[in-house]
Amino acid sequence: MSTVHLQHEHNRETCRQYLESLGDYVEGTLAAELCREIEAHMAVCDNCRIVVNTLAKTITLYRQMPSPELPNAVRERLFAVLDLAPYYRPGPESGDKLDSVR
Repeated sequence: MSTVHLQHEHNRETCRQYLESLGDYVEGTLAAELCREIEAHMAVCDNCRIVVNTLAKTITLYRQMPSPELPNAVRERLFAVLDLAPYYRPGPESGDKLDSVR
């Protein structure tokens, strides 16, 4: 079985332009035309294909992780620094609550 490799003259500027849209591409929010361009480019550019695959895998692994729990003292300081302290109130259980901001 033979594998055909297309010739690709590596152009950093072209790669850089496509990589600027990488987050939207991986999230599936990029325009269809630009998606096709990126996919055509990745078909001949191993470097970009590796970057896209690595980013997609990283995002998948991140989404599978449980959300970290912040200690109450850290949460209170964070709300104070962000000037959200009026909206912070500890819940009756150990869970904290954030009042709706209107």
